Amino acid sequence: MMIDRQALSTLSDRLHESPAVVLLGPRQVGKTTLALTLADTWPAGATYIDLERPADRSRLEDADAFLRAQGDKLVILDEIHRMPGLFEVLRGIIDERRRSGQRFGHFLLLGSASLDLMQQSSETLAGRVAYLEIGPIHALEWSATDLDALWLRGGFPDSLLAANDAASLRWREDFVRSYLQRDVPLFAPRLPAETVGRLWTMLAHQQGALLQHSRLASGLGVSSPTVDRYIDLLVDLQLVRRLRPWSGNVGKRLVKAPKIYVRDSGLVHALLGLGNLHDLSGHPVCGLSFEGFCIDNLMAVANPNCTPYTYRTHAGAEIDLLIERGGQPWMAIEIKRSTAPTLSKGFDIACADLHIEQRFVVYPGTERFAMRHGAQAIGLVALMQILRSG
Repeated sequence: MMIDRQALSTLSDRLHESPAVVLLGPRQVGKTTLALTLADTWPAGATYIDLERPADRSRLEDADAFLRAQGDKLVILDEIHRMPGLFEVLRGIIDERRRSGQRFGHFLLLGSASLDLMQQSSETLAGRVAYLEIGPIHALEWSATDLDALWLRGGFPDSLLAANDAASLRWREDFVRSYLQRDVPLFAPRLPAETVGRLWTMLAHQQGALLQHSRLASGLGVSSPTVDRYIDLLVDLQLVRRLRPWSGNVGKRLVKAPKIYVRDSGLVHALLGLGNLHDLSGHPVCGLSFEGFCIDNLMAVANPNCTPYTYRTHAGAEIDLLIERGGQPWMAIEIKRSTAPTLSKGFDIACADLHIEQRFVVYPGTERFAMRHGAQAIGLVALMQILRSG
């Protein structure tokens, strides 16, 4: 089964506007498939180089000569973080191509660690590079009307399309192990992979909770600043979302701790050993797993001018997902894993505090209906369509 990724058209647009594009996303999320699909239709042709393959790295022993020899082709460099020295070479080639009249579509760079890649590329390719993030498959890309499989297995293609739930769980467990054995030592050689793995599991147990550094540090036997470094790595690898608290001036005492989510719901379930919907529905993480699943899907399609926050006051007013647009609170979203959702009093108070008119309650159903104080119950897919067009 092939899944059409909506990022394909966006990627093509970016390459028609910029000399180089950095495509960011976790390992196994489909970056290479997306790049090769684009390469098949690129007008001038394309050359694909996988920097994890020794044979391909040897082709770049004289990188300047090899890359210049590709002429007008689009050159795709996969796992670019393995050869950061290439960025200086790319700058000279891009400038030469632009002087000859070729303004866009020179290089597509694929990588897994967003912070390092953005820093390296922005320092060397300033004014020459655009960025695009691709995440796991989201609900608007999933053709099935029932979202439970996507929620249970997560959006990594090999997990989602596995023959059965057991095979999907095995793939995700292997994925976690490979990250700890390969990527943690590669991107953070000074951080012990075993401890990072324990933290990852602890975060899955505390899905959607306020980030409590001291509690995590005590459980791991490390300091709070060390916990921050571990979480920074998982955020950089796009495996964890740190949802910042909204901090505007509303005359209320606001909770200033962020909320923390393992981004892919399938990885949450794998880290907790939940292999099927029966196991998941009886587990305490069920509701918060659905909350994290909805947040990641909604932000996957939101316009770039939308910034996500959490909102909570010490008095108990709370919004699961507050979206700011144009510097102002725009949309408040509460998430309920119930087919008969009800609004909490804290949500009403928070929306009134912030003068938000766009109020939604996401629930597993598809019917859209009015609730009190101007809020509407809505299915995930319908709200994603609103966010994508808004």
